[in-house]
Amino acid sequence: MVGITNAPLEISHNWRQSLTNMVARNFLETDANIFYPRIDMAGEKTGIIGSEFPFYNYLIYVVSLIFDYSHWYGRLINLIISSIGLFYFYKLVEKLLDKRTAFNSTIILTTSIWFAFSRKIMPDTFSISLMMIGLYYAFSFLKYGNKINFSLFFIFCTLGMLCKIPALGLFSVLAVVVLIKEIPIQRKISIFTGGIISFTLVCLWYFYWVPYLLKTYNYQLYFPKGFKEGITEILPLIPELLEKFYFASFHSYLAFACFVAGVFLLIKSKQRILKLSVTIISIVFILFIIKTGSVFPLHSYYIIPYTPIMALLAGYFVMHIPINFQFIILGLISIESIANQQHHFFIPENKKYKLELEEITKKYIPNNDLIIINGGQSPQNMYFAHRRGWTIDNDGLTNVDTLNSLINLGARYMIIDLTDFDQEFKHFESLYSDSHYNIYELKNTSHIHSKTNRETLSNQ
Repeated sequence: MVGITNAPLEISHNWRQSLTNMVARNFLETDANIFYPRIDMAGEKTGIIGSEFPFYNYLIYVVSLIFDYSHWYGRLINLIISSIGLFYFYKLVEKLLDKRTAFNSTIILTTSIWFAFSRKIMPDTFSISLMMIGLYYAFSFLKYGNKINFSLFFIFCTLGMLCKIPALGLFSVLAVVVLIKEIPIQRKISIFTGGIISFTLVCLWYFYWVPYLLKTYNYQLYFPKGFKEGITEILPLIPELLEKFYFASFHSYLAFACFVAGVFLLIKSKQRILKLSVTIISIVFILFIIKTGSVFPLHSYYIIPYTPIMALLAGYFVMHIPINFQFIILGLISIESIANQQHHFFIPENKKYKLELEEITKKYIPNNDLIIINGGQSPQNMYFAHRRGWTIDNDGLTNVDTLNSLINLGARYMIIDLTDFDQEFKHFESLYSDSHYNIYELKNTSHIHSKTNRETLSNQ
């Protein structure tokens, strides 16, 4: 709960959190139709975007309807659901293996990358938690029957995959059901039927509706790669790819060592169904890595869908050592992991100035006027400005043609974050200036002739 009311200003992954909040805020202020998520940085376009199903964003919207909007609701929602997910992870492993393995595995998962990302305004641990809840009820249905168990399996697994399609990796474990003779055939048929319908709904969203939104509204959040392209992008990034497994997953080298030892123990064991389950999930996850291309090695949170399996195998190894040493190892893992993630809980003082931007824009920029703001591809500055328009890099600010094209598309104001850009624009009227921001009213600069396309306005 430390810093749970922080705005998305921490050092890591603030851009993705700002985007999540941006979609939720637009549900509140623009259109509450869950099938049309929208962002603010699509310029003159509607901002409707092809993205994952925005169930998580919609929960933030619902809370905002009750309490008014605030930056941090998504943190608490994610923390609650991700904590419940840990509880169901424990219950599932306990039923499939034993209580001691469940305890060890859950402690390791809790202090893994889960520890930091379960409180970020991102749907990654959120979606995997929904999937683990769904899988628990799938197990309960297969063992005990009961229509309620089946309904909960269907709802939670479907939502888990809709919120982030990599949750499909864990969902694929249901394929082993066909090999378990003790399960009545009717229940197997029910699970597979429910699974097919669930997967069909997911496919309709990602392979029909998202392409429709992209074609109609011309803005895309993610870019899946073909297998050949994905492999080509990943090969130069093998060191970064491996790092996601040996460090980013647990933030503990000791935990990773336990995972490796757990793999060897499992190979030697007679746990046929567990071996097959891990193999199926691993194959699907490898396919996911390839489809993401360079994105996976360059973003730590993409390992989250596989981290529960790694934690399970690490806990499986720890269970095989003397009980007194188990607690020592779990304690050391926890200390190492948390120490390596503590920076996620605090906002740097030099970033807090961004919290003042919205109040500044209220005074100088009308609600419906489009802006240009520097910040590259990150939506963070646009989010805190609480306006719509274009976010561009600093090079774009110095390009006459780029600015003219955006002005022609409707840009009326420009906000300059002075953190790493301190040039003045003498050809635009300055409306506001302080140590962090400059705000200009824009006019067409086509009458200015530059020697090169990259010559700066300030030099002119």
